[in-house]
Amino acid sequence: PPPSMAEKPQIQLFVKASEDGESVGHCPFCQRLFMVLLLKGVPFTLTTVDVKRALDVLKDFAPGAQLPVLLYNGDPKTDTVNIEDFLEDRLAPPMFPSLVPQYKESRLAGNDIFHKFSTFIKNPRGHQALQRSLLRALLKLDEYLSAPLEYELAREPHLRTSQRRFLDGDHLTSADCNLLPKLNIVQIVCQHYRHFGIPKDLRGVWRYLNNASETKEFKYTCPNSEEIVQAYRSVVRSP
Repeated sequence: PPPSMAEKPQIQLFVKASEDGESVGHCPFCQRLFMVLLLKGVPFTLTTVDVKRALDVLKDFAPGAQLPVLLYNGDPKTDTVNIEDFLEDRLAPPMFPSLVPQYKESRLAGNDIFHKFSTFIKNPRGHQALQRSLLRALLKLDEYLSAPLEYELAREPHLRTSQRRFLDGDHLTSADCNLLPKLNIVQIVCQHYRHFGIPKDLRGVWRYLNNASETKEFKYTCPNSEEIVQAYRSVVRSP
């Protein structure tokens, strides 16, 4: 193979540090790219950046950039979606797995949950209506996760409830890397501050979260729950 193929790229991911300035902090976009790199199976260095102190770490190559930031063979990349597209393009099959979902619906599933959650958490007024709106978005995700996908019905035409582990099938894709970090935040913050977690009867969502918690890619990249609770302390408005 040409030498460029044989040499693995030098990849460094800069993510937000936790309050202690050391471990991985609360940032769903950082976690998303951390998961993508682990799923790609490429060697990389993870650097946690204490945003209170060490933004000068980035000043030489990405001044003023928001985290996460990626260095690819010394070349800085910013903006989570752009970085994800870049990695999908560079770390492509056959050497690396594709993380693109088969079904475009998988990419859209749950895409309004985080926005509705943020509105619910930040507004003490209209509390009940905002909670219902968040619940509707969660219910829609539950319906997607519970409905068998085409490939499942091709194997088992009478299947009533999907058996798949993740959004798009039995393998994590970029859609999961986007949604799971956010869903984890929704569950932790709503449970802590509103005493209302994701309802247990949303079996599809819980099956999904439980399956995810068994994967090293999700488990290993999750910030500490306490870190997430702290991050929302100043945001939450009590009804």
